[in-house]
Amino acid sequence: MNVSSGEITHPVSHFILLGFPSSPEKQLLYFGLFSVTYTLTLMGNAAIACAVRWDRRLHTPMYILLGNFSLLEICYVTTTVPNMLANFLSTSKSISFVSCFAQFYFFCTFGCDEGFFLCIMAFDRYLAICRPLHYPRIMTRQLCTGLVIFGWSCGFIIFLTPVVLISQLSYCGPNVINHFMCDPVPLMMLSCSEDTTTQLIYSSLNSFFMISTFVFILCSYALVLLAVVRMPSESGKQKAFSTCASHLAVVTLFYGSIMMMYISPESGHPVEMQKIITLFYSVITPLCNPLIYSLRNKEMKAALRKLLKITPPQNLGNQCSGV
Repeated sequence: MNVSSGEITHPVSHFILLGFPSSPEKQLLYFGLFSVTYTLTLMGNAAIACAVRWDRRLHTPMYILLGNFSLLEICYVTTTVPNMLANFLSTSKSISFVSCFAQFYFFCTFGCDEGFFLCIMAFDRYLAICRPLHYPRIMTRQLCTGLVIFGWSCGFIIFLTPVVLISQLSYCGPNVINHFMCDPVPLMMLSCSEDTTTQLIYSSLNSFFMISTFVFILCSYALVLLAVVRMPSESGKQKAFSTCASHLAVVTLFYGSIMMMYISPESGHPVEMQKIITLFYSVITPLCNPLIYSLRNKEMKAALRKLLKITPPQNLGNQCSGV
């Protein structure tokens, strides 16, 4: 059905999120599984943020950016998982029109902010490894603060227009979304007014953002790796490789899954596959990031031990002191 621009209405007052249809027993199993996943994600990322906040040794640009990235992960996963958990225990599985688009906005906003923070972290590593003598002069406290503000605010600005445009489409037919969240693609498919301009704007914005940030990150780390290979010190090489490897692992997890979904709203992925891919980058990736960043980083592990009051074994301490 086509609706003229002067007759835009919203007879649909709520949507139904099907999530993962299954028996009540499986719904309870999913609830328990994702409750544990969500709790571990919050604990892991909160521990990193607190360690950065309270350990003065981590008051450097790299760790300040990592602490903010961990806070961002908490916000990102909280936009979807609590509602998903509630739906596992609900029979109606409904979400209001306003709540649905609010979830859409904040999910895309924090996802966009993650991309910008990964770019900023790549830029920081480039300066630290490729321009070590100029690094303290360039990466000042003022610049670091400005980059953090930039990283947090960009998503809120960029995705305001697409959310407003998609919310202004006419929803007068089915209100069932075969997803566990208010994803923009099924939302546009539910609209009874076909607006190719809105689809084009959304698709173009997603494509430009993902490709540009991904290329920036790849170029930054390519220059970093070239600089690392030329390092005369083996210990310096090992430390630089270790830091870059953790960053690249997070980049691969985030972009590898998200680019499969949002480059084109017309992508032909089966519905169940779309759910799994979305689940991976919105739930699994935030769970893995604290492990990736902490397990390969001695300073972070020491700060986390201090935060949790864990003393390393004596023999391990002796080995480290002897290195």
